[in-house]
Amino acid sequence: MSPQLSAWKETGEYITYGAFRHKIFVKQIGNPDASPQKTLLLLHGFPESSYSYHAIVDGMLEVFDRIILFDMIGYGWSDKPIENYAYSLLAQADTAFHVWQHFGVKGGHLLGHDMGDSVATEILTRHENGLMPVWFSEGLQSVTFTNGGMVLDFAKLRITQKILLSRYNFLLRNIITFGIFKHQVQSAHGNKNLSEEEIQTLWQSNLLQEGHRKTYLTIHYLSDRKKFEKTRWLPALSQTKLPVHLCWGDADAVAQVAIAHYLKENICTDAKLTIMKGLGHFCQLGSPEKWVECVRAFYEN
Repeated sequence: MSPQLSAWKETGEYITYGAFRHKIFVKQIGNPDASPQKTLLLLHGFPESSYSYHAIVDGMLEVFDRIILFDMIGYGWSDKPIENYAYSLLAQADTAFHVWQHFGVKGGHLLGHDMGDSVATEILTRHENGLMPVWFSEGLQSVTFTNGGMVLDFAKLRITQKILLSRYNFLLRNIITFGIFKHQVQSAHGNKNLSEEEIQTLWQSNLLQEGHRKTYLTIHYLSDRKKFEKTRWLPALSQTKLPVHLCWGDADAVAQVAIAHYLKENICTDAKLTIMKGLGHFCQLGSPEKWVECVRAFYEN
């Protein structure tokens, strides 16, 4: 285990969720009494964890007073159950609200990456349909989407993802190695500025509780994406009056920049679109300084 990943764990805590008391790893950074206008709510992607934001936290604390992060169930330091949990985006959204209620969050600015974008669209949909919890009284202040497969027609899934989604997914349960993982991460990222150290840390996070053998479960968030994208999530995104930011690295090989352009031109036409030139899928890991610069500009203007 890398010292960096161990240190990340040491400054977090665990809470339990649901009838089966699954453990969730959570972190609150900054002032716990910060207002919703000064609170940033982060949602990580697949196959990542809250640690994926480690390099951007200090930069974002120059704009926000409080940042809330957690490892979704099936990821990072949180439990990775084989049964008694539905690995759906709707369930992950429920988990997010449980975390926020634990910290007494009444509202905030929501930001997602990769799979976190899909969880964010479900939360946004609940906002648009008047289904937010009563205690979340101040509501969403804005939503930022970064490099996620929000329009599957434009996403270029990696071969491993396709196999994991097929009936042959059992073939990969016991043979995923660091070499295979590294190749898939580099292939998705789309450029060469993702360090060996960051890839190693992603891998170590996946090894916890043998999570690398359970991706056949967690990958099925993409089935939800296919099921709800056109009938539930994109319609909600098209009608929202909330400030929306589409912030995309244009070298992304899996959640291609065409997704951001499509959303801006056809779905959320009032959204601010920021294209991060030459940046790949895991921008916050590969180019954290540029990521912070581009993301912060939305909140500072």
